[in-house]
Amino acid sequence: MRVFVAGATGVIGSRLVPLLLSTGHDVIGLARSSSAGVALEKLGVHVVHADALDHAAMRRAVRVAAPDAVVHLLTSIPARIDPKQMSRDFAQTNRLRAQGTLNLVDAAREAGARRVITQGLAYVYEPNSTGLATEDAPFWHHPPKQFGPVLAALRELEQLTEEAGGLTLRLGHLYGPGTMYAPDGAFARQVQARKVPIIGRGTATFSFTHVDDAAYAIAAALDSKARGALNVVDDEPAKVCEWLPVLARLLNAPQPFHVPEALARLVIGSWGVAYMTRLRGADNANARHALDWHPKYPSWRQGFEAELALGGSAS
Repeated sequence: MRVFVAGATGVIGSRLVPLLLSTGHDVIGLARSSSAGVALEKLGVHVVHADALDHAAMRRAVRVAAPDAVVHLLTSIPARIDPKQMSRDFAQTNRLRAQGTLNLVDAAREAGARRVITQGLAYVYEPNSTGLATEDAPFWHHPPKQFGPVLAALRELEQLTEEAGGLTLRLGHLYGPGTMYAPDGAFARQVQARKVPIIGRGTATFSFTHVDDAAYAIAAALDSKARGALNVVDDEPAKVCEWLPVLARLLNAPQPFHVPEALARLVIGSWGVAYMTRLRGADNANARHALDWHPKYPSWRQGFEAELALGGSAS
């Protein structure tokens, strides 16, 4: 299969591309810089240069590539995010998820691609509900102001994907090489400096996804007829009060202290507090069934241990 990967040099793309090549796919990678293109070419990837936000350029690039499938993994997320300025920090990513998806979907349709796969998020669900969220659960009805534009862009991405007969993989909190949870990642460094407290009772439920598990799910989705959206997360959602002390221990960091919600809100805003106290975990049963997929790391416990116990050398 000829697979056009937009975001081929990103955190997930860098794990997906070698996997696709090793299983016999022809990969066309989208690159904006010559240095990124050179790295892809060394792997055996055919490289095209275009701006994903340029509608005409994307149509030309995908038409020439003539792929069977288009995979959209484009983001532009800063290494360190200020939760009080999330709208600013995610502005470019929101454009890539909205206008970028429209451009890619139009290009894929014109080129005759029969499969479109996009990257969504699995922590978008209405928090005022009990139990793990399936894909039918509603998105957050009244999210904190800073998360509103992010959620709107994700809604648009999923709608465009569905209209194209494609599949959105709602990924959990990504960890592994190149992520903020890696030993050299921004979040890990903050934990080591004891700058990440447990806010309130630490009741936000996180569903984690290792980057390799995300890549394997995308590869499986290429040969699947699944449409709509699927939660691609591990089997053990966990509250912040449970996983954060484990992460600190594996990083040889001091144990996190506790901060009241009201005090934390002054520092990190309403979204920062909601992120650490209100998120709802996701159920992966449908992805397991529809994609015949199961996570390499069923639990974040195993994944964190593999990535962090030896300084990430397990990767």
